[in-house]
Parts: sequence; C-alpha cells; structure tokens
Amino acid sequence: MTHTETPVLRAPAKPARFVRVIAAIATLGALLFGYDTGVISGALPFMKLGAAQGGLGLTPVTEGVVTSSLVFGAAFGALLGGRLSDRRGRRRTIMVLAVVFFIGALGTALAPTTAVLVVFRVVLGLAVGGASATVPMFIAELAPADRRGQLVSHNELMIVTGQLLAYTSNAVIANVWPGEHAWRYMIGLATIPAVLLFLGMLFVPESPRWFASRERFGDALAVLRRIRHEAEAQQEFQEIRRRAEQAAKEEKGGWSDLRTLWIRKLVVIGVAFGILVQLTGVNSIMYFAPTILQATGLGTQAAITATIANGVVSVGSVLIGIFLLGRFGRRPLVITGQAGITTALALLGACFLLPESTARSYIVLAFMLLFLFFMQSMIATVYWLVTAELFPIRLRGFAMGLAIFAQWVSNSVVAFTFPILIDALGGNTFFIFAAINIGTLVFLVKCLPETRGRTLEALEEQFQQDYTHQS
Repeated sequence: MTHTETPVLRAPAKPARFVRVIAAIATLGALLFGYDTGVISGALPFMKLGAAQGGLGLTPVTEGVVTSSLVFGAAFGALLGGRLSDRRGRRRTIMVLAVVFFIGALGTALAPTTAVLVVFRVVLGLAVGGASATVPMFIAELAPADRRGQLVSHNELMIVTGQLLAYTSNAVIANVWPGEHAWRYMIGLATIPAVLLFLGMLFVPESPRWFASRERFGDALAVLRRIRHEAEAQQEFQEIRRRAEQAAKEEKGGWSDLRTLWIRKLVVIGVAFGILVQLTGVNSIMYFAPTILQATGLGTQAAITATIANGVVSVGSVLIGIFLLGRFGRRPLVITGQAGITTALALLGACFLLPESTARSYIVLAFMLLFLFFMQSMIATVYWLVTAELFPIRLRGFAMGLAIFAQWVSNSVVAFTFPILIDALGGNTFFIFAAINIGTLVFLVKCLPETRGRTLEALEEQFQQDYTHQS
C-alpha cells in the first residue's frame, strides 16, 4: 500500500461535539493522574516534619520510597489496566479505575504511618498507571483520523492541568494553613474528580474498535453512528471490520505475539520510548521542584509557591503542542523538543555552579521552565499520542500496558534515586541527565516512525509491511 493519507469525511458539528465531550469526561482520569503525581511535590516538605508538627519525619531515603511507591504501583497498574481493557472494555476499565482512585486518595490522606501511606500510594499508583494506559487508547479509538492528534493530546493537557491544580492548591494550603496535617488536605482533594470521573463514564459509549475486536460488529456500528456522520461511519466501519476479521483468524493478543518480528519491533520501540521519556528527568522536576528550589536556598513557602509557575508553563506549553500537532508531524516535533531539553538540562547543571543567592534560585527556576516548555509542548504530547497509535488492534491494550509499564518502572527509578542524587551531587545530577538525553536524541532520529494522518487500521497495515520488509 502507499503512504498517502486515508481520506476522511468530516463529521458534522453534533457528533464532533459529542466526541469532545467523551474526551473531556475520559480525561478526568488524566486530571487525576496529574494531580496525584504533582501533589507530592508540595506535600513532601510537610511530611518531612516531625510527628509533633503533623508530619511523618521522612528522611531522604523514605522520601524517595514515598514518592516512588506511587510510580511502582503505576507500573503494574499499566499492565493490569491494559489487559483489563482488552478483556472487559475501555469504558468499564476506566470506571473501575475511578473507584481505585477514590480509595487510594482517601487512604493516603488518612494514613497514620509512613508504612500505611506507602501501601495506599501503591493503590493510588495502580489507578494512575491504569489510566495512563487506557485513557489515551480509548480516545484514540473514538477520534476521527484527522483530529486524533489533537484529541488524544487533551490527555496530556489534563495531566498538566491536574499538576497545576495540585501546585495551586498546595500553595494555598501551605500559605493559608501551614499547620499540622496540611499535607493530608492536599492529597485528599483528589477524591472529588474521582467521583466525577465515575459518574461521567456512565454516559459515554464503549470504543467501537473494542466492540469489533470482540466481533460485536452491530455495537461497533451503532457507536460510530453516534460519533460520525452516517457516510463516514459506514466507511470507517468497513475498514475496522475488515481489520478485526483478519485479526480474529490469528491468536489473541499476548506474549506469543512478540514472536512476530514486526510486532516485536513496534513493542521494542514503544518500550524504549517510554523508558527514555522518563530519563529526560521530567519527573525529577515535577515531583521535586520545591526540593530543588530549597537546595538553592529558597524558603519552603516560597519554593512551593514558585512551583505554580511549573504548572502554568506546562499547561501553556501543551496548548502550544496541540496547535503544533495540527500542523507538523510527530517526528520533527519530538526531535526538536529532545534537543531543547538536553540543552536546558546542561544549563540547569551550570546554574548550580553559581554562588548561592535568591537570584540563583530564580535563574534555576527559569531554566526549569525552559525545560518544561520543550518537554510538554513537543515530547509529552507526542509520547502519549504515538503510544496510542503504534500497536495492532488485537493486542493494543496489552502492548500499550507493557510499554507504559516500562515507562513507569523507569519513572520509579528516577523518583527513588533523585532525592538521594541531589543530596549527594547537587546540580551535577542534571549533567548526568543531559548526557543520557544525547543518546535519546540518537534513538529518536533512527527509530521513531511517523504516524500522522492515517487511520489506526492503515497504520497497522503500514507497520506490518514496513517492518516485515526490513527483516
């Protein structure tokens, strides 16, 4: 087949609005993902206080354990969420995750000891990981090909919006009520969007592609008629049905598929991309921004308040990224972004060589913001989108779960080691990240495929042809 774009009829306003509503509801899971990963940055300074002051007396090691426990749970949540979404459906899986989000947030906020806190952080991580694997896939399977990039990128927009909400609420609580148990209120607020996510998912349809993968073609067509113009629905249904019937003749998706060369190559690319995204060091900044700023000499309240700038820049950058995705391919964006963050990391490391002062603290913050601009506008938006586009229908949930499992394991390593590294090496930690990211740039140039402008079924056929031919 050729690599020309598949012609897609444009949907009328009403179904287009319905798809946007579905995406808005589903990405409440991404909002929770962002809030629950971002809130720890402001909670940690209060958790490090002694029991008499309402804290848990965390040390650098237990601080790393508390932070990385959510990420550890998220790794397994991605695997479980991917498998569950293949077996039980994307919509039902997201509803289950909403319940787990609620239990995890409430248990974490009420935890009496560090050990109990870690247990519920792992539970919360299961929901975060499951949402990270399921939500972008669900949106990608519902979105029309010509708007898939922008709609799936709303997942990243909601992640950084959740982080901004976390930073803002942290700052309000830290400044208005910087007393005992402030961290509990910061964390407990996450129960509210968990309830809204569960209620919202009661009113959205299942993915037509999941229905087709279960040979429920009548249900698949019925959903397409709700989210597309009739002619477009029929055209897309025929393509989905043809590919699903081909997949039905093969073994069900799982580990055995990795023996197929072209599938194995796609999974390796997805897994490597996820690991390398975390080795950018992005979550060292998102989780530990106040800790980094405190290391430059800034006070606790000032450091937590300054972190709001991270959230504001992240949200603005993702909005820019969504705009850019409508005009440029995935590859040029992510390669440009990678070059930008590598430069920003080197400059961050250099800042720590300056004499300690308030000015140095804000220079460090400025280069953190430069890093986040490139990361959120050009790498994070592309990462979640490409991961949702890479894999064939019969094992999409499994393969996406596996790729995001690897991403969260890498995230966990960074979350655990960063407070120890920054305590021992200071700003030299950022030079280590910069060196790693030079290698990442080489990987992206050599290996990342372009996925813009074709339906998921057309991409699958293209990858099968291209990667089989390479063998």
